[in-house]
Amino acid sequence: MDIFKLIMDFKQKNMPMMAVTAVKKEGAGPVEVGKKMIVLADGSSYGTVGGGAIEYYAKAKAVELLKNKASLLENYVLDEGKIIPEGMTLPMVCGGIVSLFYEYIGPKATIYVFGAGHVGQALTNVLKTMNYHVTVIDERTEVIGKFVGADILVNKGFVDFIDQDIIKDGDYIIVCTPSHKYDYHVINRILEKQIKPKYLGMLCSPDKIRGYLTSTYEKFGKDIDLSFFYSPIGLELGGMTPEEIAISITAEILALTYEKTGHRHMRETLDDKDCYWEDQFPKKH
Repeated sequence: MDIFKLIMDFKQKNMPMMAVTAVKKEGAGPVEVGKKMIVLADGSSYGTVGGGAIEYYAKAKAVELLKNKASLLENYVLDEGKIIPEGMTLPMVCGGIVSLFYEYIGPKATIYVFGAGHVGQALTNVLKTMNYHVTVIDERTEVIGKFVGADILVNKGFVDFIDQDIIKDGDYIIVCTPSHKYDYHVINRILEKQIKPKYLGMLCSPDKIRGYLTSTYEKFGKDIDLSFFYSPIGLELGGMTPEEIAISITAEILALTYEKTGHRHMRETLDDKDCYWEDQFPKKH
């Protein structure tokens, strides 16, 4: 098995993975330094770090780390009768000590951009300078045919794409279609399917968001969870060109990716009565 070819294949398919590598060994044990195992989010694995209890534990640990896209170095003693500082004892009888390095391999996040217009193109240009996987969707063949830089281009109806069930909870979604009508269709379909993205941003003016909220409350009720919805989109940086808007949106995505606070989001510029995320953020006084 060519483990490195597998890694490349999974990366091309946008499948995050954990590479588990034996980096140190003292004493007896089935582990060989340099042995590597790939673990996917569903727990499937390829390769080996020695078998037995250590491999069973390593698979479970890898799946746990994948949820947070985290890497880790951890030590294990292969003897249930021994304890070592800053290490874990596993039910084995070999007696050796092994260090495994868990390395996250994959994008910071998967981002879907609905709309291949000027803002969508400028945003993709910025996002692809970082480790984000970007899919752009647009039903306009002539527009998406000129688009460059995305990992995946989809020439399909916006709602039709959502109905393929490709978008997962925790993904990032930016809505910048050529029409308010299409914007609403995308967001409403996300809500109808009860997808819980990390970020759902819509390019709009304050007047537009008020109209959207009115129709949303009529359709879904006042208790609909919009805590992950960011509109007007971006951080309050200033600027109205596609490139400036793209930087504002990317900055907001980075703040959420790294769980940074203290920035002023454009949605916070709305009047108190329009604070649709108020269950998460108290109203301003």
